[in-house]
Amino acid sequence: MPSQKDHSSPSENSAHSQSAQNALEAAGVDSAALHYSPNPDFDNGRWFPTWRPYKGDLDRDPVGINDYLPPSKSILLGVQHTFAMFGATVLAPLLMGFDPNLAILMSGICTVMFFMITGGRMPSYLGSSFAFIGPVIAVTAYAGAGFNDNLNVALGGIMACGIIYALIGLLVMKTGTGWIERLMPPVVTGAIVMIIGLNLAPVTIQGVSANQFDAWMATLTVLLISGVAVFTRGMLRRLLLLVGLVLSYIAYFVMTNIMGFGTAIDFSSVAAASWFGLPSIHTPRFEMSAIVLIAPVAFILVAENLGHFKAVEGMTKARVTPYMGRAFFADGLATTFSAGFGGTGVTTYAENIGVMAVTKVYSTTIFVVAGLVAILLGLSPKFGAIIQTIPAALLGGASIVVFGLIAVAGVKIWIDNHIDFSKNSNLIIAAVTVIMGTGNFSLHLGGFDLGGIGTATLAAILLNALFNQGSEAKAARQSLAK
Repeated sequence: MPSQKDHSSPSENSAHSQSAQNALEAAGVDSAALHYSPNPDFDNGRWFPTWRPYKGDLDRDPVGINDYLPPSKSILLGVQHTFAMFGATVLAPLLMGFDPNLAILMSGICTVMFFMITGGRMPSYLGSSFAFIGPVIAVTAYAGAGFNDNLNVALGGIMACGIIYALIGLLVMKTGTGWIERLMPPVVTGAIVMIIGLNLAPVTIQGVSANQFDAWMATLTVLLISGVAVFTRGMLRRLLLLVGLVLSYIAYFVMTNIMGFGTAIDFSSVAAASWFGLPSIHTPRFEMSAIVLIAPVAFILVAENLGHFKAVEGMTKARVTPYMGRAFFADGLATTFSAGFGGTGVTTYAENIGVMAVTKVYSTTIFVVAGLVAILLGLSPKFGAIIQTIPAALLGGASIVVFGLIAVAGVKIWIDNHIDFSKNSNLIIAAVTVIMGTGNFSLHLGGFDLGGIGTATLAAILLNALFNQGSEAKAARQSLAK
């Protein structure tokens, strides 16, 4: 069990002055966490929290991490999370030459595994990580179409990355999260979360701009999802992505298959697919050249997931930071497990965090349902074929909404932590990070391509260390001593 000892232990009624809190923020301490109300059901000292049935009003009250909804609602919300992750979880393996059905199956298994290892305290879905795409393509010389003939070599590198990531998780469980939070305080993590959404925006827009029909259908999808989010109430509002995609799918079918506009949906693959079948398993091969290029992705995943977990903490107002070591360890172990059978490396999904941001349903039991649905999809080629009939324009429209919510979640981290942008240090850290990440500015370390998100993350950490770890850290210690 990770250490419960961290820098945010003073209570809301502490006598520290506002200047002391400002100094703590400057040193990377999450002072907003000081105002979180204690939850004895969540922080009960046991591996799992104390589960309780949700008794609030879905129109008004959020669903807490350790709340659970009736089975019917849980299933619908779980299916929505499966839809939210599906596009990216399938796209990543296709870009690397992996089996997308196996990736779906592994994402479901790994999500359930993540729930068990974290004790149900971290609402997250584990899907295919895009951080591996560049290194895998570099290692395997993948041409971009069909099956990747050098897949086994890449799998060995991904397994090594997962092991390193899991070891980092064990270190955090032993030492606490203070050193990570000093490296990546809210001004840094907020920027990282923001660029994760903004960095994906150009690819999303290009994907729905191939022709005007697709562009209009993507726009219709955005409007339908947004309309469900704004004009409906209760359970219907919580299912905005699922309902919006179903409505846009029906509209697309009518426009193409019936009226003859655009490219019709082809159901031949659905008819040909079997109801049940196991995807092909692949055996990793360990080569040092591949490990050297792929293993450093572990540090990108740490930064990425730290931002995700901070976003979750800000949304839920629950102290999930003490359990971050579990989450890193679980994600690393899941990545190793997935690659061991031929799947992609996995990571917590910002898409599903975006869904939580708009639905206000944070229950981790929903993610177990989503994982089980993904397992069924991965074991059923027919269901997989049905999902794959969703036109790219509709997935692109949904991505516009979800990636936008991710970017706004980064801003929310800044707001919740009262980041002072009148300070030039915070202003420069945020400005440089956001532009680097959004513009996909990439540096190479030897043969390793950091990518836009990785480069921006490294820049944010270095700038923070340069500007905020000296005199301000000393001021924070002096304030705590008073």
